[in-house]
Amino acid sequence: MNAVLTNIRTGRKKMISSETKVLGLIGDPVEHSISPPMHNACFVEEELDYVYVAFKVERGGLPDAIGGIKSMGIEGVNVTIPHKSAVMKYLDEVRENARRIGAVNTVKREGEKLTGYNTDGIGVLESLKNRIGKVRNKSVLLLGAGGAARAIAFTLAEAGADMFISNRTASKAENLSSDVKEKTGVDLRTIPQERRDLAKIIEDVDVLINSTSVGMHPNEDETPVEASLMHEGLTVMDIVYNPLRTRLLKEAERAGAKTIDGLGMLVYQGAASFEIWTGITPPIETMKRAARKALEER
Repeated sequence: MNAVLTNIRTGRKKMISSETKVLGLIGDPVEHSISPPMHNACFVEEELDYVYVAFKVERGGLPDAIGGIKSMGIEGVNVTIPHKSAVMKYLDEVRENARRIGAVNTVKREGEKLTGYNTDGIGVLESLKNRIGKVRNKSVLLLGAGGAARAIAFTLAEAGADMFISNRTASKAENLSSDVKEKTGVDLRTIPQERRDLAKIIEDVDVLINSTSVGMHPNEDETPVEASLMHEGLTVMDIVYNPLRTRLLKEAERAGAKTIDGLGMLVYQGAASFEIWTGITPPIETMKRAARKALEER
């Protein structure tokens, strides 16, 4: 029996059959992901015979999952925690930007081999460009030094931003800074995560990006920076998208700063993955509508 996908805006339907190409998401957890409705809405609108599903893959199950992708003919997947780094050793090829970053978030079948890409940094870069224009020569303070921060740091540094990084564990920030310097030749300066140090640097930067999970549901009352440390000339971006208006963004609004929520990064990194898989630029507004609707329903 065939299944049906329905476009949330137009009501247009698309049948899923044995000929439908399968894409997906692997990670743990994946129950909260809004990538399936976001991508499936585009497949319906563009009349592409694809379907996107989420697969829960626990840490120990990654080798079998990659084998399953190959044996079942799955066209590609997004990769989320905890597999973004670990997946690299199971792929046939990893593109240079993903290798430099040390993480893969997109895998594409190319003939008999699986190739890894990283579109996380593209997501942040495009989201920023839509709000503030070019990032070249903009001073950016990045909070965090995890997987997302690595993608952001490499991408923005290569785009010409003047980068600073601050992390709770200072050694991780220093390691990321050294890695960026070694692989790109760009200096990324580290800042202690003390209030007085953050206050001093935020006073002079153009952009503040939170790449940590601080403020994510269910800890919605938390913020890495308060309004008293911000200023009107600042643009504040939070990659957290649940909730969309994090406390950090509310604090930024109180200070009169511009804000960018986490939906932009999610949509633009998803759009880049979509194009890698299909060769087609997806309708961004359709992705945004589907993502917002999925968030509202949750």
